[in-house]
Amino acid sequence: MTDTLGGSTCLPTVGGTLTRAAELFGGSDALVYEGRRATYAALLEEAKHRAAGLIGLGVRAGDHVGILMPNCWDAVLLFYACNLIGAPAVLLNARYREEDLGFVIPHADISVLFVGGHAHRFTDYRPMLANLYPELAGWDGATPLALADAQKLRLLIELGDDRRGSWPKEAALANAARAIDPADLDAAMAAVTPDHISLLMFSSGTTAHPKACMLKHRSLCETGAALAERFRLTPDDRVWDPLPLFHMSTMLPMAACRAAGACFVGMAHFEAGAALRLFATERITVNYAGFPTIVSAIATHPDFSRWDQASLRINHVVGPPDLLRRYQDQFPGAVLVNSYGLTEATGVPCYSDLDDPPELLCATSGRLFDGMAAMIADPETDEALPEGEAGEIRLKGFALFAGYYRDPAATAAAIPPDGWLRTGDLGRIGPGGRLIYDGRIKDMLKIGGENVAAVELESYLMTHPAIRMAQVVGVPDDHLMEVAAAYIELHDDAQLDEHDVVRHCLGRIATFKVPRYVRFVSEWPMSATKVQKYRLRQDFTPVRKFDIAAMARSSV
Repeated sequence: MTDTLGGSTCLPTVGGTLTRAAELFGGSDALVYEGRRATYAALLEEAKHRAAGLIGLGVRAGDHVGILMPNCWDAVLLFYACNLIGAPAVLLNARYREEDLGFVIPHADISVLFVGGHAHRFTDYRPMLANLYPELAGWDGATPLALADAQKLRLLIELGDDRRGSWPKEAALANAARAIDPADLDAAMAAVTPDHISLLMFSSGTTAHPKACMLKHRSLCETGAALAERFRLTPDDRVWDPLPLFHMSTMLPMAACRAAGACFVGMAHFEAGAALRLFATERITVNYAGFPTIVSAIATHPDFSRWDQASLRINHVVGPPDLLRRYQDQFPGAVLVNSYGLTEATGVPCYSDLDDPPELLCATSGRLFDGMAAMIADPETDEALPEGEAGEIRLKGFALFAGYYRDPAATAAAIPPDGWLRTGDLGRIGPGGRLIYDGRIKDMLKIGGENVAAVELESYLMTHPAIRMAQVVGVPDDHLMEVAAAYIELHDDAQLDEHDVVRHCLGRIATFKVPRYVRFVSEWPMSATKVQKYRLRQDFTPVRKFDIAAMARSSV
């Protein structure tokens, strides 16, 4: 099967789309990262050089190559290099700590691990790995590794670290590349097919041990092409995306840029002032920030009012309707695009249409791509529910993942014989077949026997002008069985106390829904891009409980 790209045909593989982009848009900017930039032609050549290095190091098609790095140029090149030769890239969360790494490295059967020391002053992987694998202390960097707790791992290479050490570095990769006949690289590239695995990405999930989602070249490239069409991308577009390279919120927009010849502009570390300067110098046309924590930081920065937004045409962010309406006002010249997705569906198979009316842009997640279908089902009976009724979102189509690596039971539970992906998300079918996301099914609170969606309370709490972000979890209660606990992040310089938050709710939402506990936070426990609510529940202590009935009586 081939895909059409600008009138030419190419295999829907990562290497195929990058090669075709270099042919069609060779002189156009492809990538901008921390002051470095490359055209599509130059990016392909750099990626091929890295791919030759991988072959020289003994990497073969099907070998799992781990990439444990902060956002950086090296991480992008390694992703492309792996995909050029059919070696699945295992994109490891740069925030992982020792316990996480001890699980994911052996579980993913990583044979070669690239470690990035680019930000070692903030996150140093050397001591973590040394503690996990004591054999590294005596390793000379030349002989194959033999680790008791990661038996498939035979080689570790460190990039972006100027400190002395025995681990092989950039020179080992460069020397290995020089020994490879270009014909061997061409043969390896030609052998990659659309149904080979492109990457393994650990889903953030709500549990301590994530699952390794396998995504094929085909689903990544075809979903990227569908995104490029939905966003109407052209070679003139410049897509800013500060999100982690170990997440589909970067891998998918990067695939869309390849499909359309647009430029992907990333950041090693997000900071709102630096982002605004980048918006101005690079004339960003698509803000793919995606999440309210980032967009709010930009919109509340002192320099925001001085930024000329003339070039910006799309502002992509997900969130509750009231918050999105606020963003519509703050980015008046751009279309606000909402979306719905999960790693198991190649990231995001559902976006708003650019021509949707403003209210639908805020109140719905948009339409699924052609070739994808959604059904809303009763999660207990599996019965299909009529339009407008809330139930579990189930998906089917080309974007579904290839399963969880080394977990056939979880794969069968996620996609049973009927072929519908069980997303675990609560939603409805809205106007014109648009999807409405109502939160995680497990995010449904049961307060005194009444179902209350956490996202409903979060949306209302964020109507308060002082509240930047709200997250609600259910906590045990001896009277109502479960009540709401609200975690609140305030805007910079905003003043609010716990009583103010409760008073904001009294008389405006049902009394049983009003949070009994309020906690203020300045930082969130995060996975790749999502707040880990299970950690909020774990850290919760039942103190300073509000007597809502008494407060309601006193306010009458």
